[in-house]
Amino acid sequence: MSVPAVSGASDFYANVGATRDTAAPAAATGEQTLDKDAFLQLLVASLKYQDPSAPMDTSELMAQTTQLSTMEQLVSLTTMAQQSFALQQRSSAASLVGQYVSYVDDQGTTVQGLVESVDLTGPDPLLKIGTAHVSLSYISGVVSKPADPAPDGSGTPAEPAPDPSTDGGQTTSSTAQA
Repeated sequence: MSVPAVSGASDFYANVGATRDTAAPAAATGEQTLDKDAFLQLLVASLKYQDPSAPMDTSELMAQTTQLSTMEQLVSLTTMAQQSFALQQRSSAASLVGQYVSYVDDQGTTVQGLVESVDLTGPDPLLKIGTAHVSLSYISGVVSKPADPAPDGSGTPAEPAPDPSTDGGQTTSSTAQA
């Protein structure tokens, strides 16, 4: 009958002569947070396995119960703060629809464009600017409407077309003044 090797024992003895810097750290793969369920389990275990000749002091028990209550309230407060921040992000993103914004694209150039719509389905709102979908966190500013480029490519803005309700760009008055 063969006996399988014990895992971890050979690693321990292999690292006995190693210095602290070169030894492989024992990394835990589980989550390293203490939630209220784990806290309650520890409290119940300490009560269950306490020494009957020297039971836990009631003030110590009250202190641990208070710590549990405080932890639950902090978790609740953190959750509410995260929800409030998410709602504020969504509201800010929605208010940018119809506004001109600037952002830095993947090539490092600053791009300006009109926010056409907002996608709120993900954890971070995405703004549709032209054909690009830009995360709200990448918006660097809100800008005024950029000038229309000249149709001939000269860079000088084209003059606006005359308003048909006016007479050649001049306003007309229905009453003549003497």
